[in-house]
This record gives sequence, structure tokens and C-alpha cells, in this order.
Amino acid sequence: MVLASASPRRHHLLVAAGFEVVICPADVEEIQSGLPARDLVLCNALMKAESIASGRHGELVIGADTVVVLDGEVLGKPDNLDQAAEMLSKLGGRVHEVLTGVCLIRGGNPARCQFVESTRVSFRSLDAATIASYVREINPLDKAGSYSAQEDDGRLIERVEGSFENVIGLPVEQVIRAIENHFTEPPAG
Repeated sequence: MVLASASPRRHHLLVAAGFEVVICPADVEEIQSGLPARDLVLCNALMKAESIASGRHGELVIGADTVVVLDGEVLGKPDNLDQAAEMLSKLGGRVHEVLTGVCLIRGGNPARCQFVESTRVSFRSLDAATIASYVREINPLDKAGSYSAQEDDGRLIERVEGSFENVIGLPVEQVIRAIENHFTEPPAG
């Protein structure tokens, strides 16, 4: 499988699921706004997968994009630590949705599968000291919503409804199901 992303979290999740993974980050400019959240993550995942699949004949390419959505507002990756702290402050004591758009394409073949996975996440109430400590200890700049679910240990997250792996960045169980349903034939020659 070819991962059209440099995300170490996505790579780790796929390897842990037993996939042999080649990392080939897509060089595309992600859409940040102007679309409903579900359309935005699907569009970004598709752009990533298509940009890599065109040069990977016969290989299965996966593109993904994850955002946090709070009251309809898309919270992507913060630009700086102040913005990260602001995002965490908004999320504190609230329930938000984590959306990951996934696109699987077999290079050189029109076969593709796209879907969006949604997970609801409840945060604990957060005070300024907790947020300041968190942004110092966990690099929030490469994470949608400014937090790292796999490093949380209950500091921020109170409850997860749905796929925890989705909150990390890739709903692997759903990816496996999509592969089984859409890509079971061997690649064309």
C-alpha cells in the first residue's frame, strides 16, 4: 500500500494492522475552507490519492484528511502555539466531531473507494494552566484540533464514541473493510 501522506500516525496505524506501507507524501495544496466539512475532507483525500496514484500503476494508494468540527466550524492544524491554545480552549468541556475522509485508488485503474468516518469526542473542562502545559509537552502544530489522542492519557479526552483510530488520523477497520469490498481482485498487469 502506498500512503499519500507523511503522517507518522497514519503510517504506524497501517503497519500495526499488518500492511506493508510505502510513504509517498502528496504535494497538493489542501482546501482549508469553502466546503462543508465532509466534502472538504473527501476532496483533500481524493486530491492526495490521485496525485500519487497517477505514477503508481497497479499499486493501492490511500489518501486521507482529518479535521475536527465544533459547532460547524472546521478546526484544522493550528498555525502557531497561540492558535493551538485557542482551539483547545474552545474544545474544553464540549463534544466535537472528528471527520476523516479516505480515498483508496488502484494506480492506473479507475477503481476507487471513498468514505468519511465520523467520531464524537468529549473533552474535559480545561483551564488555562492545563492548556499551557499541554501545548508545551505535546507538539500540537501538526494535529487537527491541536491535540494528540494517542498521547492523551485522559488529560483532555473524557469519552470517545466511535473509532478511536479515526481520532488518531485513520479509521483502519473501515479501511480494511473498504479494501475487502472494493479491491479484492489482483491488480491488472
